Amino acid sequence: MDTSLDRSFGPWASTGRITSTVNARYQHILDKATPLVGLRWCLWVLVFFLYGVRVWYLRGFYIVTYGLGIFNLNLVIGFLSPQLDPETEGPALPTKGDQEFKPFVRRLPEFKFWLASIKAFCTAFCLTFFSVFDVPVFWPILLVYWLPLFLVTM
Repeated sequence: MDTSLDRSFGPWASTGRITSTVNARYQHILDKATPLVGLRWCLWVLVFFLYGVRVWYLRGFYIVTYGLGIFNLNLVIGFLSPQLDPETEGPALPTKGDQEFKPFVRRLPEFKFWLASIKAFCTAFCLTFFSVFDVPVFWPILLVYWLPLFLVTM
């Protein structure tokens, strides 16, 4: 008697089909959104605005917003950083005639930056529905912590 879990029959088969269908549709939407740079960033501004209005209306969730700000700052740093460090990889411009020019390649591409930021905003927005994440904190202190972090990293 085979006691292994056979995924081709039973409840696991339908779960696998549903998961693969959802993943295929999600990837299809992402593929269609890739060339629409302006529309994607308009969506980002809308999500940013909706999250800001929700936090302002609730007058809370400042810790979640602080974490979101640090995460987005990390994304910006990855977006602005080169994939290869010129100090360790050598000069970017050719010094001899037989060398070729290596263009600037970002460590974090624009689409992945946008997608990670949208996911972070949506996750933070969902966290605002649970009061356990509304830790009472004096928000100006978090702002004072975040501003030097921003200035030092930029």
